[in-house]
Amino acid sequence: MSGAAIGIIGKAPQPGRSKTRLAGAIGPEAASELSACFLRDVAAAIEAVPEVLGRRGYGVYAPAGAEDVIRQLLPAGFGLLLQAGEDLGHVLLGATCALLDAGHDCVLLVNGDSPTLPTRLLLQAIEALREPGDRMVLGPASDGGYYLIGLKRPHRQLFTRIAWGTDSVASSTCERAAEIGLATTLLAEWYDVDDIETLRWLQDELAGHSTRFLGGGFAAASRAFLRAAPLTNL
Repeated sequence: MSGAAIGIIGKAPQPGRSKTRLAGAIGPEAASELSACFLRDVAAAIEAVPEVLGRRGYGVYAPAGAEDVIRQLLPAGFGLLLQAGEDLGHVLLGATCALLDAGHDCVLLVNGDSPTLPTRLLLQAIEALREPGDRMVLGPASDGGYYLIGLKRPHRQLFTRIAWGTDSVASSTCERAAEIGLATTLLAEWYDVDDIETLRWLQDELAGHSTRFLGGGFAAASRAFLRAAPLTNL
């Protein structure tokens, strides 16, 4: 295996277990269906990376036994990798190690909740990682986390002493990189859709009304779902 591995971190959509912060407002079924749309759209952004650059997409999924569900949502050429570990740090480190061990020259791990993730950010990350010298590429998210982390080597320190789920995740990760002397390339900010506010951001972006997030992906699956079942009560 060679080229860049681009893994989507996500869970199999299940009513009552997917997008729980959204489910209270739009219902568990709609939240689960949106989660599935998000995974399809992020996968489409990965597929839009030209194959000539050398890349393969992966679904880094949970729970065990959900392979068939995930397989139906992702392109046929994607590999599957079961999430391993007790928290997000373990999941990210484990996926990085596994994909580098598979022979990829670099690994990008992206959030499965950013349906309009621009392909250009993936291209920028790959280009940065293929520059000489070890480095980290980080895509900061609007909530203080990150939507993408890219590495050439599995630096455990980047995933330790991080308060996962808080607004300090990206800044703490950059601090860990500085502590070990790892060069960092920052991408433009993007956003994850996790709650009502960010779902409104998505609706505005798809309608062409966003002034903050420009040039995003088409998000065909999310666009079709929201057109068919408009969430007008938000």
